[in-house]
Amino acid sequence: PFTAAGLIQPVDGMYDASKFVQSVVLDGKTWGVPITSGNHLMLLYNKSMVPTPPDTTDEMISIAQSLTQGDTYGLAYNDTEPFWLVPWLGGFGGSVFAEDGVTPTLNTPEMISTLQFLASLEFQYHIVPSECDYATMDTLFKEGNAAMIVNGDWSLADYRAALGEDFGVAPLPIVSATGIHAMPYTAPKLFMVAAGVEGDTLSAVEMFITFAVDEQNEIDIANTLNRLPARLSAQSAESITSDPILVESAKALTYGTPMPAVVEMRAVWDAMKPEMSAVLSGSKTPQEAAAAMQSAAEAGIRALE
Repeated sequence: PFTAAGLIQPVDGMYDASKFVQSVVLDGKTWGVPITSGNHLMLLYNKSMVPTPPDTTDEMISIAQSLTQGDTYGLAYNDTEPFWLVPWLGGFGGSVFAEDGVTPTLNTPEMISTLQFLASLEFQYHIVPSECDYATMDTLFKEGNAAMIVNGDWSLADYRAALGEDFGVAPLPIVSATGIHAMPYTAPKLFMVAAGVEGDTLSAVEMFITFAVDEQNEIDIANTLNRLPARLSAQSAESITSDPILVESAKALTYGTPMPAVVEMRAVWDAMKPEMSAVLSGSKTPQEAAAAMQSAAEAGIRALE
């Protein structure tokens, strides 16, 4: 959306892209200097309740069932946002776009299976809260009332401080029905430069970016925020490769898939959100929701034209 609205300018020439993870490239131009790598969802768990994380969704459900009792849940996730749906869609073999990267593919057997899976966690297995937004998930985990949650790398430092040695990280599990790992969206965090910035101001911006993403600062960011560095040389720093949290985060990242950097993605997010909520409130079937997602996404994309 920033490029379509002309709000930012290309950063080609401002940094050596060969020394960093892939940035966002559109129309042959690079639109941001990577700061961190990841932004991916993982399975976070309380070791005092889950000594060993599950490898498959069947194992995850079994562990969660054994721990769900009263106000304590085996699993919690943000069930209000489709960003938390996408990894499971990948695990069921689906994707939000066709091979052309812009045609929505939401009314599919894979999406229906994904919605059925998420509904089963609540209505069949009773291992997740009936209503759970981000704040609820976060509070349950910090207070020891959720054994496992699905959350992103942005949260690692916070949970590490809250849970200490009881905090564990693992990749999202393999979907038992398909044998495919859940596939979270991934993306770098970027410095973007506003359109119209030029002259001495642009030079100052470039100097700051160069300073901020040098190797030592990248390592310091990783050690402080627990987010993986975007500079490739920093990724092999001993403080990172010896940190079990960052090692597991890096492993989880390998199962991810880059989030599409197209304006059509906005229409897809807006189409998925209400239908996901409808299924998890019991007001629509997965089949009805998938069909409605597709229609809404197509209408949203037409509105962009």
